[in-house]
Parts: sequence; C-alpha cells; structure tokens
Amino acid sequence: MPAPLVRGGGHEKGHRSGTENIPGIMGFGAAAAFAVDGLVERNARIAALRDRLESGMRKAAPDIVILGENVERVSNTCAFALPGLKAETGQIAFDIEGVALSAGSACSSGKVAESHVLKAMGRDARLGALRISLGWSTTQGDIERAVEVFAKIAGRRKLSQAAA
Repeated sequence: MPAPLVRGGGHEKGHRSGTENIPGIMGFGAAAAFAVDGLVERNARIAALRDRLESGMRKAAPDIVILGENVERVSNTCAFALPGLKAETGQIAFDIEGVALSAGSACSSGKVAESHVLKAMGRDARLGALRISLGWSTTQGDIERAVEVFAKIAGRRKLSQAAA
C-alpha cells in the first residue's frame, strides 16, 4: 500500500486525508470548459498570424529557413534561421528593438550545447535558430512590428556580408 500523501482523519481509505475542495474542483472544470470553448477558432486566428509573420519575413529575406514550414506543426510558434546570423546575435538585435523572442527551443533554454534537434533536421546546429511564440493576445500590429524589425536586421546582415 502506498504511503498517504497527507496524514490525518483517514479519508480515502487512509490514502489522503481531508475533505475534497469541491469549489476548487468545480472552478477547475469551469476553467477547462472555458479554455476549450472557441479553441479551434483561436488556433486558426493564431495560425493565420504566424503565417503572416513568416510571409513577411520571407519577403524581407528570401533565404530565411523556416523550420517545419512544410509539415503539420503547432499554430503559435515560428522557428527560423537566417543564414549567416547566429541565433544569439539575432536575439540581442531583436531585444534592442523591443521584440521578445528566444534562441532555440524552450526545452533547451539555459543550455550551451548545440541543438540535437537542429542536427537531426540537417541544419548547422552551431548557428542555432530563433523562435517567436504567439498567444491569444498577439495582434496584427505585433506581427507588423516583428516583420519590420526582422527586415531591419536582415538588411544589416546583407550589409555586413557585402563588406566582408
């Protein structure tokens, strides 16, 4: 028999003491129902914003690599690499312009090693990738701003490549 989680009055055949939090359980159920209601529509709206983001970035830099572009993927994430631009450099450049994004995947944050996922995809893992996540509060204006900043960074990259 497993050890009780909480000792006390012997509820739940001695496994867990205390009275169930009925208001909390009902609140969680209501929150889950609310989250599911309209989920398909919200995902479609976010996917459309992601597609506009990627289209605008491709227009600014046709050599962009959008990871997972031609496969089924989550609607709220755009992972990309810009040849000749290290992920950390890109992250700093976006940050200076007030656009938040990540270098690499969420599951590898804080790690210094090359991405095994990028390697498996046949990408140069040393350059890394940038990741923009969208959410329910993301607006068309946010997308336009991100594309504007991306175009600026991509333009600077072209200038530095031409000077080299």
